Amino acid sequence: MELPEEEARAMPAWVMTFADLMSLLMCFFVLLLSFSEIDAQRFKQIAGELAKAFGVQREVPALEVPLGTSPVFDKFSPGKPEPTEVQDIRQQTTTQDPHLDTLRGDAESELLARAEAQVDQQMRENVAALQQLLEGELSEGRLQLLEERRRIILRVEERGSFASGSAELTPAFEDMLLGMSELLVQIPGTLTIEGHTDEVPISTARFRSNWDLSAARASAVANALLVNPALEPQRLEVKGLADTRPRVANDSAQQRALNRRVEIIIDQSASDEDQAEQLRSLMGDQLRHELETQRH
Repeated sequence: MELPEEEARAMPAWVMTFADLMSLLMCFFVLLLSFSEIDAQRFKQIAGELAKAFGVQREVPALEVPLGTSPVFDKFSPGKPEPTEVQDIRQQTTTQDPHLDTLRGDAESELLARAEAQVDQQMRENVAALQQLLEGELSEGRLQLLEERRRIILRVEERGSFASGSAELTPAFEDMLLGMSELLVQIPGTLTIEGHTDEVPISTARFRSNWDLSAARASAVANALLVNPALEPQRLEVKGLADTRPRVANDSAQQRALNRRVEIIIDQSASDEDQAEQLRSLMGDQLRHELETQRH
């Protein structure tokens, strides 16, 4: 016998019984849970394991601020960009003609070249004059004339100028210095007089060491030159160097004799710039005239 269509669509009877059973079971487990005690430490451990198992995101503290990279700079720290506003707009202009700077530079270079050529010519003339004045002493070997760049060195040997262990000038050497002073007045530059000895120590009533002897000989030469009142004392400088700057090794009596000497050094390097400045002042009007002519 077939059931009516309304009854065929109805829910089966066992479903209601099953639903009642599930409700009772749920109430039963809720009662069990309410009567149980929860271990907080154990629960935290289980919750942590579950978080790892299911991939829960964690917060990792950063020890360093991450830095970016750039092809230009190796390291840079990020910062908030702030626009820079230019409050004033300025324009720099110049009215100087660069052609005039080129002309002025060329003219000054030409002046320096002329000054250097003039100093070289003056050096050659001074050396020639000293050679002519001291021809006898140079030929006898009592004196040497050297030229080093802007320096003229007159090297006086001990033989014929000083007695051994003494700072007294021989009459011939003193006359030579007096004649030399007339020429030194006309030669520009500073005059340095250096006294040198060998390494054999000296100790007398007059000189306690080679320092005293070398300084006394240099002073004696300076005093002989200053007999000429035209020679300015400000140009002179006296040095006693003992045996600190030997020409050769003190291995024999002949070589020790070469180290016992007095040197008169005429240094014209300091006067080069003065002569160049004088040449600039003398040619100043001509230079300004040439610049004005080329400008117009």
